[in-house]
Amino acid sequence: MQSKSLHMRGVLEVLLCSALWSIAGIFMKQIPWSGFVIASLRSLIAGCVAAIYMIWRKKRFVVNRQSVFGAVTLCFTMTLFSVANKMTTAANAIVLQFTSPIWVMALSAIFLKKRFHKSDVIAVVVTFGGIALFFADSLRSGNLAGNLVALASGLTFGCYYLSLGDCEENVRTSSIVMANALTFLIGIPFLLTTQPVFTGRSILFVVILGIFQLGIPYVLLAHGATWCPPLVCSLLGAVEPLLNPVWVAIFDGEMPGVFALVGGVVVIATIVVWTVYKEKKEQTAQPDGVE
Repeated sequence: MQSKSLHMRGVLEVLLCSALWSIAGIFMKQIPWSGFVIASLRSLIAGCVAAIYMIWRKKRFVVNRQSVFGAVTLCFTMTLFSVANKMTTAANAIVLQFTSPIWVMALSAIFLKKRFHKSDVIAVVVTFGGIALFFADSLRSGNLAGNLVALASGLTFGCYYLSLGDCEENVRTSSIVMANALTFLIGIPFLLTTQPVFTGRSILFVVILGIFQLGIPYVLLAHGATWCPPLVCSLLGAVEPLLNPVWVAIFDGEMPGVFALVGGVVVIATIVVWTVYKEKKEQTAQPDGVE
């Protein structure tokens, strides 16, 4: 009974994490700064949130190969996503980042020598077919460079997931603190050269991003992943690309093109169906009594 309660708690934490992630586009579009500057100051605040959580929970700070690699890949992910939001539509940025499960599979096959299955090949082909629709749309809208940056953020996010593996919560939270510190440092040169105008509105929005869109969600993910299975985490992660463009359309009036909308549906649906299919196949392959 307690195990079921903890599982539900993990599910709710990851679900809330995904919902909070989805507000990124609303506020990033409203801040007239470089994507690097937004990423830097957002991470300064988010890193403080994660550090405070570690101190409060008395978590040991861990620096090892796994946490450092996770920090570097997550740093690239957060920076690239912030930059992509300034170069293309919020819908394109988040859906192309959501290709991370496909990159996980491809990288696992290349570096970990995991075998491809027919379902994997089909998923890759269909997903990249959906991505092609994004780029067909971008050739007309001038978002090609932004879409490439967003796609790169999907690749680095996939690397971040690979870095996690089976690790304790203190390794995950240590990685998050280091990632935010690195992101802040990378943005300092842009902060000095672009000389952004600081207004009360911009400061408020970047504080909201740092605390509620990045800091608290990653703490929730690090904690909830203890009881939330990878499949559930992946499926709940689909909440972000579904909600993000909705918020931006409502509050900013930004609408993705028709090809991008169709491509988004293809990418999200394919990855969700593929993830469910693989999990069911693995469960069927397990002998009775093995969990």
